Amino acid sequence: MIIVIADASGLLTVGLRDISATVLRSYIATLESECAPRYARQILTTLSNIFETAIDDKRLVRNPMRAKSVRWPKVPEDQREAWPLETAQRVRDVIKARYRIAVVVALGCGLRQGEVFGLSPEDIDFQRGVIRVRRQVQLLNGRLYFALPKGGKTRIVDMPGSVAAELAAYFLQYTAVEVELPWGGPEPEREKRRFSLVLTTTYGNAIRANIFNVEVWKPAIAAAGVIPLREKGERWKASRKDGFHVLRHTFASVILEAGESVVTLARWLGHSSPTITLDHYAHFMPEAGGKGRAAVDALLGVVPEYVPDNLTRA
Repeated sequence: MIIVIADASGLLTVGLRDISATVLRSYIATLESECAPRYARQILTTLSNIFETAIDDKRLVRNPMRAKSVRWPKVPEDQREAWPLETAQRVRDVIKARYRIAVVVALGCGLRQGEVFGLSPEDIDFQRGVIRVRRQVQLLNGRLYFALPKGGKTRIVDMPGSVAAELAAYFLQYTAVEVELPWGGPEPEREKRRFSLVLTTTYGNAIRANIFNVEVWKPAIAAAGVIPLREKGERWKASRKDGFHVLRHTFASVILEAGESVVTLARWLGHSSPTITLDHYAHFMPEAGGKGRAAVDALLGVVPEYVPDNLTRA
């Protein structure tokens, strides 16, 4: 019996008895990079059932999927939460003026925090109304560096007119600053690259997420009433669901509730598959199924106003 599976090197034709834990680990890694966890687990369940059938037919001695080193993708327990638009607008309006544009770009285009910090004026195409997401600023072991966006892929996202207007106004007040950082990692021996950044500190440095979150973000969401104000000398209380990333979730909720396709949203968010987008954000589609019901009603004709009693009792 032959099974065809895909791993990082492409499609592999593997004999049933040759499927080892090593092969499965590589296959699962490929699934995790291309599928949502729930969908990946469905595929693995089907594959495991094939192995169990092969055991019943005495073609296999044991199920390789049960090896301790074969770990299935974990399904996130918590759903992504979005803010009400009024909350997002309050935060945008109370955050320090220099960093207002960070909220606007994340909320209006769905960029991640590191992608906002890595945004260059050269990435913004006012004529076409798009932003090219080409890099991010990351912090690792106390050092900053440039890197490709998550997943190692650049992308193009739509730029609404309101975001374009805010960016144009921002450029009139704040000058982009050229920043040099290692590319691809914080090690000193790495190649260094220079980019003009839209957002920098008042000293002209790339922004450190940890400092931004404590000194800019949390005071803003506290002033907007999202989290409690801290007492003098106290630390901010942890609030993971109200981190900067909530702006990306809010963007996704607005786009889906407006009726935009999941395929389009997946492309804008930089997901490798629309399945991942659905896995994270399907609960933001309260009208899902409504169009299908309307289409069936149009096909079958007028919906009866009542159901006969003899049918309801059947």
